[in-house]
Amino acid sequence: MKLRTEAGKPGSASAGAHAGADASTGAIANTGATTCASAISGAQATRLSPLRAALPEWWPVLLGLAALFVPTLYGLFTGAWIGEEQGHGPIIFFLALWLVWRKWPQVQATCDPPRLHWAGWPLLAFGLAIHLLGRSQKILMFEVGSILAVLAAIVLLKFGAKALRVLWFPFFFMLFMVPLPSELVAAVTMPMKMAVSWATEHLLFAAGYPVSRSGVVLQIGQYQLLVADACAGLQTLLTLEALGLFYLNLMRHPSAFRNVGLAILIVPISFTANVVRVITLTLVTYHFGDAAGQGFLHGFAGMVLFLTALALILAVDSALQWKLKRGAGTGGGGNGVAPGVASSGTRGHGHAAAAKTASGLHAPGHAAPGHAAPGMSSPMRQPP
Repeated sequence: MKLRTEAGKPGSASAGAHAGADASTGAIANTGATTCASAISGAQATRLSPLRAALPEWWPVLLGLAALFVPTLYGLFTGAWIGEEQGHGPIIFFLALWLVWRKWPQVQATCDPPRLHWAGWPLLAFGLAIHLLGRSQKILMFEVGSILAVLAAIVLLKFGAKALRVLWFPFFFMLFMVPLPSELVAAVTMPMKMAVSWATEHLLFAAGYPVSRSGVVLQIGQYQLLVADACAGLQTLLTLEALGLFYLNLMRHPSAFRNVGLAILIVPISFTANVVRVITLTLVTYHFGDAAGQGFLHGFAGMVLFLTALALILAVDSALQWKLKRGAGTGGGGNGVAPGVASSGTRGHGHAAAAKTASGLHAPGHAAPGHAAPGMSSPMRQPP
């Protein structure tokens, strides 16, 4: 009995030790979980602290921007940006915002600390003036253009000129969403429509379709189609030019020839894409009727336009890249030095040796003594 009691004491001691170890392990685990939770909350607080610190400074600016431009944007999303002529507006607007968000870390790194620029005040006054004029007189070009002026003024006043230089492309890109005067659009669009109609007529006639043209009206079979401004107008050209410049900005090609060449070639690319769109609508109307041409497939033809333009831009960019690589390869191997010949350090001796050898050549058809002429067998040995 006593032995059992004495034997039981170590057992109870070991059980207590295990219980103490479990308790300490649980305490350590709880401490680790608490530490992780506090670290996560600390990181979140660190991320949110700059926003909370900047909120008292920025909320008047944000309220002012909302009061100015929320009615304008609502009118655009429910009015002009629904139609085909200005349908590219929301695409350019959101792409420009994405570009600003993409450049924002660079803006913060460049403008630390920020240095305000005095030009922001007159630019802000100009933006507010054209917004008031455009809003009161229903001039959409002024109303949309004021968005760019006011935002650029805020960047100058809050961050300085360096920030605006970093963000130059997003602001330049937003110029493509500003509507142009209708007189200018009509004056430029009519020759473009005539050219697209002419190309469509000749291509379809060459393919064997019964097609004729009177101005910008195409007659195919029993159907007459009017080439509208949205199918071959200036706005389509500007939209495709904007998308091409966006593509160049993303690719960041180091070659100026490649960038400038692609930017210029976007104009014929836009013309070709417009011709493809008009041909598609004409063939849909001819084969499936007027309802199909003016229904869902009419909107689908717009997708054909942009897909064709994108494919052509990628093809032209690849061709320019191939041209540059070929030119670089030709320039690298164009020094006239064959493999195995000495490098430029002994090039002068090589040229001298070549000249010396050339001076010892005989006239064509005559071989040097002891050697065969080109294309002839070895000379026969002369008898002694």
